[in-house]
Amino acid sequence: MIRVFYKRQNAVLKIKSISDLDSLENLIWIDLQNASNEEVADVENNFDLKFQSRQEQLEIESSSRYFETDDEIIANSNFLQFGDEGNALLSHAVSFVLQDEMLFTYREANLSSFADCVRIIKASGKSFHTGKQIMATLLETGVDNDADLLESLARQVSLLGREIALDSKPDEGLIFQINRLQEMTMTLRQNSVDKQRVLSAILKSREFEGEDYERLRIVIKDISSLIDHTNFNFERLEYFQDTFMSLVNIEQNQIIKIFTLASVIFMPPTLIASIYGMNLRNYPNIQWEYGFIFAIGLMVLSSTLTILFFKRRNWL
Repeated sequence: MIRVFYKRQNAVLKIKSISDLDSLENLIWIDLQNASNEEVADVENNFDLKFQSRQEQLEIESSSRYFETDDEIIANSNFLQFGDEGNALLSHAVSFVLQDEMLFTYREANLSSFADCVRIIKASGKSFHTGKQIMATLLETGVDNDADLLESLARQVSLLGREIALDSKPDEGLIFQINRLQEMTMTLRQNSVDKQRVLSAILKSREFEGEDYERLRIVIKDISSLIDHTNFNFERLEYFQDTFMSLVNIEQNQIIKIFTLASVIFMPPTLIASIYGMNLRNYPNIQWEYGFIFAIGLMVLSSTLTILFFKRRNWL
């Protein structure tokens, strides 16, 4: 799919094919989403550029995240969104190519940040004259989307904290929830650091000056706040994990205590039974009529005295 945005007077209009244009002079943004090989080749041939491969988009080296020549700027950044079930954050690579005030974006996923950017363009088309302004807006909406994701994660963490506080017998499902939220928080932090690296490189370019430079500088400050918030979120999750493990240890200690007390309570009766069970020829009272009843009573008495002793010491 191709979306072509071009400037006409004080508005920015959208079409779905380059061939529908009479002239290429007013183009400001071409967005390729899940484009076919033919569509990609058509754009590359018309504008003398080369999109990076999927592997090149995912490279983490600084030269792969941002590259600038005399004619164009190439930047790669990751955009996040929740999965279908909302249990994971999915990272999608986006390639930006800025060439002669015209922006090209190449992506495979349908991202909410791009939809937000299109709405902003439709609402205030007068403010958009170049691809640089659209690129800055895309990065802004990307960071705003990350902030929304972080707020959603923070709400989930708060609900998890209440669940742990109310659940006196935590099960293994809680630890899986903690691990899931930790993984999502780390993904969000990694994505924020990635955007920070790309934006820092863009701000060093002479192409972004004046208002565009100030906008991106504010975006970097927002990213720094997001990173601080993700760190705080991760610390809360670590605290919940420690709390969960403490509750598990307390529960295990209670179980071990019960088994230990039970063993000690039955030790005196076992000793008495062992004594009276010795097979000796000249054993005292071996012919006594009430010997069996006496042995049983002695066992019950010894267990009762042991229990009373434990209760007096508040061990039971």
